Amino acid sequence: MDSWVTGLLIFFRTTSQILSAGIAITAFSLLLYGLSFNLKDRIARNFAMIMICVTAVFTGESLASASINVLEAEFWLRFSWVGITFLPAIYLNFSDAILATTGRPSRWRRKIAIRFAYFISLMFLISLPLGWLVGGSASDITSAPHLTPTFVTGFFFLYYIVTMLMAWFNFFRSFQRTTTPTSRRRMGYLITGALAPALGSFPFLLYNSQIALEHSLGFWSISAISNLVVGGLIVLMAYAVAFFGIPWPDRVVKSRLLKWIIRGPVTAIITLGLVTVFRRAGNLFGNPYSSLVPIVMVFTILICEYMVTLFSPMWERVLFYGKDQKDLIFLHNLERSLVTRNDLSEFLEVILAATRDRLQAAGAFVAAINGDGMELVKTTGKTDWPDDDNPKEALAEIVRRSDDSTELFIWNNSIILPLYDRRAEEKPELLGLLGVTGMRSEQLEIEQKQSLDQLAARATIALRDRHVQQQLFRSLEQLTPDIDYLSELRAAGRYEPDHVLAITRPVDEEMTIWVRDALTHYWGGPRLTESPLLNLAVVKKMLDEHDGNYANALRTLLKSAIEKVRPAGERRFTGEWILYNILEMKFLEGKKMREIAAKLAMSEADLYRKQKVALEAVAREITQMEKDAQDSRQIN
Repeated sequence: MDSWVTGLLIFFRTTSQILSAGIAITAFSLLLYGLSFNLKDRIARNFAMIMICVTAVFTGESLASASINVLEAEFWLRFSWVGITFLPAIYLNFSDAILATTGRPSRWRRKIAIRFAYFISLMFLISLPLGWLVGGSASDITSAPHLTPTFVTGFFFLYYIVTMLMAWFNFFRSFQRTTTPTSRRRMGYLITGALAPALGSFPFLLYNSQIALEHSLGFWSISAISNLVVGGLIVLMAYAVAFFGIPWPDRVVKSRLLKWIIRGPVTAIITLGLVTVFRRAGNLFGNPYSSLVPIVMVFTILICEYMVTLFSPMWERVLFYGKDQKDLIFLHNLERSLVTRNDLSEFLEVILAATRDRLQAAGAFVAAINGDGMELVKTTGKTDWPDDDNPKEALAEIVRRSDDSTELFIWNNSIILPLYDRRAEEKPELLGLLGVTGMRSEQLEIEQKQSLDQLAARATIALRDRHVQQQLFRSLEQLTPDIDYLSELRAAGRYEPDHVLAITRPVDEEMTIWVRDALTHYWGGPRLTESPLLNLAVVKKMLDEHDGNYANALRTLLKSAIEKVRPAGERRFTGEWILYNILEMKFLEGKKMREIAAKLAMSEADLYRKQKVALEAVAREITQMEKDAQDSRQIN
């Protein structure tokens, strides 16, 4: 054999072995991907099982092709048959899950067929270690390692073909039942990609080993190309499956999958290939284990990870953003530049420290004014900030009554500087105040006054951003249920539009708003006396107990719903009592949010989120009570 032919043979055989191991790595990586994100979906679970079989098949084949011992090669070839025996049954179950997603759930015939297929696969697996399914290894394992067929192998071949044809019939029916262009395209990807495990895993050498022995160069070149195609089709299949059972937007699914593949199998395959090349090159030069092997391994992994980190924002914009590129780039920039509560606290701490240094003061503080009164945002040093509410309310009233031209005044041995947002179109908005305590002299020098004005302007920016971000977060919290609901609807209707009708809101948002308004005026007010809840059947049922007084009946209903939220046992201030305590203190006792936050040891932002959950719980209870009342009226 010519030297160049020998070189090509070594090249294609090495490439085929690397790609065969790469398929096993890719399948195992996609298995982990499925286990990490959407394992609750039946399609994802069956895809994960297919990946287990593919991992077993190609792991066994790659290790067998690299073996130099007959017994070792035979062991790994039999190991690959563990995946081959169960692949038809799993494929049939997978196709049935796909068909059920399009609106054709499993009937008794398909269920029986799937169970029978698993039973047959189990029987073939039991016959594998007994030597009935396949025989021993061929005599020449260096050219193309394979096992010899037996009488039972023919039956397995028939079972494999029939079961795969049944699975492809289900795939074809699923493709016909898809309606939207996007779902038909992805179903086409799924069916095309599903060819890879079915055809690439079957041991064709059982019946065509002579060709591999006589035409080694052609065999290994075709093997390398086919492994490359199989690996690509498996990724295509994983791409189509990634959208099942996931309510995320398409761009998120695509980006996650691409990053996972590049960081995982692509990096592993490149590393494996380079390490194999350097190790075999070392064998040719008489150095079986070159010191370059670990260096190449580490260097390749670091470079691949660096390239992913460097270029992933670019390919996301090009491949996934589409027409929404401008909006999504803005959101990404907003995420990076968003100032959190901790960031604002650190910034104000710097402002107050600079204020104390410039004015030679003992302490300084910043307070914000909101609907519930005055809230101390940040303090440093020794201040005279009162613990009681009355002095704070008096200070807040003084600041509110002051004109927006007021620069500073003395209060409780402190210099107070009101902080106004002068960007407002009509009247400057009062955001809070900056206080300085313990100055040697209450008369400020010109330089001190200028420094204080500059620092106050920066503190105003911080309070303004804090106020705007709180409004933004509250708006996003209100939008979150609708966004989640739309995501579920989009995911449910990807392959069967009728599934959209089966998804309902977990909690009636309108009912929650009615409950919130009625509880706001629980002790009297138009939101209670004119509430749409007065029209509920359960309220009318209570009228006799309250002498026809609708307001008292509704008040009793709200109280009963709150009591249903109450955990069993004595009242405590622990995690399980949070919802009830919020409802009790906020609406029944009429306490302010800052008082409740201090009592429950939580931030106001977290308190608002928990309050929303508590109101939803009350709305859920009232909805159930209304349903029971209507059912009772129908029975009577």
